Amino acid sequence: MGSPNDWDLMKPAADALEALGVECDVRVISAHRTPQRHHDYVVAAGDAGIEIFICGAGFAAHLAGVTAALTPLPVLGVPLDSSPLDGIDALLATVQMPGGIPVATFGIGKAGAKNAGLFAGSVLARSDASVAKALDEYRAAQTAAVPETPF
Repeated sequence: MGSPNDWDLMKPAADALEALGVECDVRVISAHRTPQRHHDYVVAAGDAGIEIFICGAGFAAHLAGVTAALTPLPVLGVPLDSSPLDGIDALLATVQMPGGIPVATFGIGKAGAKNAGLFAGSVLARSDASVAKALDEYRAAQTAAVPETPF
């Protein structure tokens, strides 16, 4: 996340991971305002056991791209609707990465953050049976919550 104010927009990612029993390390890091903090955190991430990054950023939204440039770990980008352009600028900056620096880009705002958390869970579920079970249960509960008729 690029600023503490972005936490409210990114909280659904952490909530989704928590629902799946996946620990996450939430940080406020900016590619522009805290570049050394960002660099140090990303290059040490693999040794710290981090497997996937979820980066939420508004405005120019370079956090996910700079993260992807520093690590071979998967990077999920969430454009945040925190700018006067309601996140369209962040979407374009996140999705238009140069070939060779992949960033999986999700929808703008809270729904994108939630989906990024669930997607990260899906990736982790491939090698963690408890996460796979939790994801299956999450999806079954989501399905069960949809009524068959409106009345």
